[in-house]
Amino acid sequence: MRILFHHRIASRDGQSVHIEELIAALQRQGHETILVGPAGFTATGFGGSSAVVDRIKRAIPGSLYEILEIAYNVKAFLRLRKAVRLHRPDVIYERFSLFLFAGIWVRRLSGMPLLLEVNAPLYEERAKNDGLRLHRLGRMAQRWLWNRADHVLPVTGVLARTVEEYGVKRSHITVVPNGINAERFGGIADTEAAKAALGLPPRLVLGFAGFIRGWNAVHRLIDFVALHRERFDPQILVVGDGPARESLQDYARERGVADRLTITGIVARDAMADFIGAFDVAVVPALTPYSSPLKLFEYMQLGRPIAAPDSENIREILSDGEDALLFDPERNGALEAALVRLCCDAALRARLGQAAHRTIAAKSLTWDRNAERVVEIAAAAISLAKGPRRTGAAATAA
Repeated sequence: MRILFHHRIASRDGQSVHIEELIAALQRQGHETILVGPAGFTATGFGGSSAVVDRIKRAIPGSLYEILEIAYNVKAFLRLRKAVRLHRPDVIYERFSLFLFAGIWVRRLSGMPLLLEVNAPLYEERAKNDGLRLHRLGRMAQRWLWNRADHVLPVTGVLARTVEEYGVKRSHITVVPNGINAERFGGIADTEAAKAALGLPPRLVLGFAGFIRGWNAVHRLIDFVALHRERFDPQILVVGDGPARESLQDYARERGVADRLTITGIVARDAMADFIGAFDVAVVPALTPYSSPLKLFEYMQLGRPIAAPDSENIREILSDGEDALLFDPERNGALEAALVRLCCDAALRARLGQAAHRTIAAKSLTWDRNAERVVEIAAAAISLAKGPRRTGAAATAA
């Protein structure tokens, strides 16, 4: 199958990991993929972003930036139409962006089916976090795009319900969570060897991997270490970087545990397993309720015992007491109680970590299986597009 993968991502972060891992899995299975998106995407190093886009965001009002996002569709449409004419793909696979209409326009002209991967309800997310100005247009855009794709692929069941609430038929929705490249990450890590290789002291390591933002609540690990420094001799290892890094370091100094906090900065994808493997306890202090966190699958593949919020999106993957300890995110002290249990009980850590590793295989939480699902959905959409409803003038009017 020939798949045209369309996106509007300029930064190289978790979004790019999803794109690159899924494409690699499709290619391993013999499918041809053509990546179509901003020219600077492949040239940007991991952890980087477009300097031009960053400058524009800082320099102009938010409403004007959103108008530029809409205007970008002209360029995106021309680029995508050219790619379709040149490569003649069987299907378009697109990563949802709030004001990206070009994929639907090309679908209308070509009659070619379009699968839409949805990682977040971007209207709601941007309205809450980024100060979205064009609220009515943003909500209309989300509804229009979700309802005009041939099939929508949200990453969690929680998100699938939101998609359905926007009017998309349940038969047109398939949940495809994030996954893991088992070959890249290997099996259950030797924790003490990983610590030694990184030059870490032989302490109990509480670990977090990912982009550091205030809402990640990593500061709660600092509070825990300050309170239990003598009891557990803990160390915090944060694998990643982000805008909250400096404030996190300042907070550790204020609490008198700056020597117990290590922040690596950006780590290459191929080296992530070396760092996560050093975690005695892998922590998800907080998360958005509809997300499918990449870090979760990395923790599981490496056999890390996990403490995570007892939220519906996490329960889609993990079970409390079986392959993780899940804490009530609304109850004060619940995370800290889970950490105390894990710090006190090495046997519990080992059991949960091994079970989490087995869950990867039991639930087929790999990029290879995700690629198979995408191909199955694409094949069904292609077959339907060749039927009476989607031929000739009907294809153009869809």
